[in-house]
Amino acid sequence: MTRLKSRPFSPRLQWQLEQQGVPSLLARIYAARGVQAKSELDYAAKLLIPPAQLTHAGEAAVLLADALEAQAHILIVADYDCDGATACAVGVRALRAMAGEGGSEISYLVPNRFTQGYGLSPEIVDQAAARHPDLLVTVDNGIASIDGVARAAELGIATLITDHHLPGEQLPGAECIVNPNQPGCAFPSKSLAGVGVMFYVMLALRAELRERAWFAERGIAEPNLATLLDLVALGTVADVVSLDRNNRILVSQGLRRMREGKINPGLRALFHAAGRDPAKAGSVDLGFMIGPRLNAAGRLADMSLGIEALITDDAARALNIARQLDAYNRERKEIEADMQAQALTFLDSIDPQESAAISLFDADWHQGVIGILASRIKEQYHRPVFAFARSEGGELKGSGRSINGLHLRDALDLIAKREPGLLKRFGGHAMAAGATILEADFPRFGELFAQIASELLSPADLTHTLETDGPLESSHFSILSARLLEDEVWGQGFPAPLFEDEFIVENQRILKEKHLKLRLNKDGTVIEAIQFNFSTTPGQRIRAAYRLSVNEYNGVQTPQLMIEYLENVA
Repeated sequence: MTRLKSRPFSPRLQWQLEQQGVPSLLARIYAARGVQAKSELDYAAKLLIPPAQLTHAGEAAVLLADALEAQAHILIVADYDCDGATACAVGVRALRAMAGEGGSEISYLVPNRFTQGYGLSPEIVDQAAARHPDLLVTVDNGIASIDGVARAAELGIATLITDHHLPGEQLPGAECIVNPNQPGCAFPSKSLAGVGVMFYVMLALRAELRERAWFAERGIAEPNLATLLDLVALGTVADVVSLDRNNRILVSQGLRRMREGKINPGLRALFHAAGRDPAKAGSVDLGFMIGPRLNAAGRLADMSLGIEALITDDAARALNIARQLDAYNRERKEIEADMQAQALTFLDSIDPQESAAISLFDADWHQGVIGILASRIKEQYHRPVFAFARSEGGELKGSGRSINGLHLRDALDLIAKREPGLLKRFGGHAMAAGATILEADFPRFGELFAQIASELLSPADLTHTLETDGPLESSHFSILSARLLEDEVWGQGFPAPLFEDEFIVENQRILKEKHLKLRLNKDGTVIEAIQFNFSTTPGQRIRAAYRLSVNEYNGVQTPQLMIEYLENVA
């Protein structure tokens, strides 16, 4: 069951924002998101929280600066998702620019999702050691890599960890750890993505090198790190971290550069492959068009391909890689559709609403796509979901997605405490996490996961609630209003506007056997609408939750409603 609920907002606050020059439509939306003043919507780069406030960023800068002075080999160990790839590219580009011609060797290594798994494992350290690095720098991973850091120390390799994931009870013994979520870190923005953490470390390094007169003495052009903000924006949006004000500044600055044509060659090529225009780049493009294409490399092949797209300055090479990534993304969609059909067939035989959580496994499922499958099933049934695929040695690797009310990593921690040994490995965030179990233990995992979910989730949590911004005046059914909304920064924790209204259905037809095309009438104003993968056949009158967008067809632009939910009204 889905319930529509309008976000409360203060009319007085809306009025205050309007008096400060915020357009009326935006003023109402921002008031519902707790924005108190127009100044909070100023996303100038100078308003970023200073790097000095990020615990150990200064120490990391000293460690890196010393390595550059010693012409040491710095090897970045990345993660195989979009956040990890963009963080790696930020590190490679910034460090190479600061090292200068003939300076330190800057290289990278990304684990294979299927054979090596996540993070700085001892096996990855051994693989890295063959390249003879002096310093390992993790991006978007490492906070749980206790054994890997210990192995690096045995081999005489120093380690710098940059991460944003929640730490466990024990921290690895690295030379330096930069993570806004580590104990004792008072950095105000706890929601930095991995790429955001690495960007901050690069800012701190540049400041340290300035202090040492590094650039002036060596004739090295001081890098403009703002050129990396398009990568920071992509990784931040794609990792679905909460868009607090600091993250909104990072994303806004990155989008502004894309729209101005100051864009990474690899990103430009990915926009081209996706059929999108960087001059009109928005958060939706990053989260649903560009991010998935980059992620496809890590899901089906090797994320090194994605990283190469982001670090090359050769436009032709970037375009070739982008085409490969686009092909992987199409393949990923086909695999995902088959897996989802199998999962739904299984769920048809039970009543998933009877359980507080869902656990799924099929011997033929693709390990790189189980996270997307978990997300799709979670959206359909509004339950926390774990999907598993076969790994090696009788193990299953699982990817989980949660709903509000259940902190997924904490739930896994409870499972580990109640049944020691059941989880071979686990980690993650509140809304997404991973776990490794033995195949024989899958039934027990499902029981415990459902039991803990039932203890932690209330009946209200288990009811799917769509928060909306209430009705939208039909005078706003325009390209001007749609563009006004699209140009703002939206994302996790700062959701894009979703409106709800009642409509008369004037016409309806089905496209490609799964999409619903509608002509709707509200108070005499007629507008086209579309719902992808619809499940409810509309009657004469409907209530719909929708987003306002621009539809472009054969060069003609018209306003359109993107329907997320509809129900018939008697």
